[in-house]
Amino acid sequence: MSLPVVTAAEGGAWEAKLLGQPAALAVVRRCVDAVELAAVAASGQVVAALIDARLRRLDAELVRHIAAAGVAMVGVLGTDAAGDTERLRAVGISFAVAAGADPAVFADVVQDALAELPAPAVGFADPAVSLVPAGRAPSVDPAPTERASDAGNGPAARTIAVWGPTGAPGRTTVAVNLAYEIARLGADCLLVDADVYGGVVANVLGLLDESPGLVAACRQAQGDRLDPAALAALCWQIDPAFRVLTGVGRAERWPEVRPAALQRVLALSRRLAECTVLDLGFCLETDEELSFDTIAPRRNGATLAALEVADLVLAVGSADPVGMQRLIRGLDELAAVQLTAPVWVVLNRVRPGSVPGAPKAELDAVLQRFAGRPATAFLPYDLAAVDRALMAGKVLAEVAGNSPLRTALVELAAAACERPAPVRGRRRSSSRLNVRGS
Repeated sequence: MSLPVVTAAEGGAWEAKLLGQPAALAVVRRCVDAVELAAVAASGQVVAALIDARLRRLDAELVRHIAAAGVAMVGVLGTDAAGDTERLRAVGISFAVAAGADPAVFADVVQDALAELPAPAVGFADPAVSLVPAGRAPSVDPAPTERASDAGNGPAARTIAVWGPTGAPGRTTVAVNLAYEIARLGADCLLVDADVYGGVVANVLGLLDESPGLVAACRQAQGDRLDPAALAALCWQIDPAFRVLTGVGRAERWPEVRPAALQRVLALSRRLAECTVLDLGFCLETDEELSFDTIAPRRNGATLAALEVADLVLAVGSADPVGMQRLIRGLDELAAVQLTAPVWVVLNRVRPGSVPGAPKAELDAVLQRFAGRPATAFLPYDLAAVDRALMAGKVLAEVAGNSPLRTALVELAAAACERPAPVRGRRRSSSRLNVRGS
């Protein structure tokens, strides 16, 4: 029985050679570009795709979509075998065959690729490409996959995602100061502005928001040119243990932050810093995919990809009636994403008068009743300290070291990075950190 396959090339002679051959492959569709290839792969008509290594728009994001459809991929090498092999390796294709090989060799390599389908074919792995100029394909010996648990500086390397619903509950304020306090606790920390709806980390810290930042890192990751040293060069070095990777300078540039590229950046961040703190956008919707007949960029794909690889998610909500309603609905949306990481609820701007009765008890009761979980941390409302920090382009520790908000953030940072909080004399903090499950 012939295996149904799709080919994608721009007039390659090898396509014509496969047509009408009494081999184990049946070419059911010839595609001329990446968009058509993705559509055919998602249709369920084929089990494998033969892709010209020089196909335009062949990148890690396309490979991610094809692999998600359960289609095996085999690259076809041209005259520049070394260059084509490197390009296939960069986008995550693990099998290749020379364009001049016999149809039987093409069939053998496709069979090998199908046998390896249960293994991850996308993400931030760097598989070795099996170059097959002629004869039977040798077994693939892929390079070790960089897993979240063992990458970088050992098992202590952590990615902490700071997320929150719509309505500006204070995600950026929490993320910036949390990252700085983690660095003060002795853990190298990288702060990444991954908010595709308008990140302002650069503005909060008084940095130049036109610097390359995350967009340049994702572009280099797409071309497999990013390593820890290159990533460090794109960051602002605020303190010896605190780096910042600024976000998109203009909101319309969100298509440049592709999910697969962002996950590779975050994998490399584990080798650069012990803790990575992400400031994420609010939206988790995926319905925009339904508006297109073919593959298209997803604005919220970067947020979902970041949450997927996070080790801890901090869900930040504003401690007022409107903010609590948005947070409770947002927690439902977050649960639908089916994260494996624990989720801590952080209530920001806690103050008397925002809700009836004792604020902390009332807010905790509301969360228990409508969300089925307690608050992990309460951050006091200190508008004066936040305003001073914003005007100076600094963090709270630099302009309001004794602020109760800063004290609560220190405790949250210590718990998030699993380090002891500093002892501040005999005074006890008025905040409460209550870690009771996810």
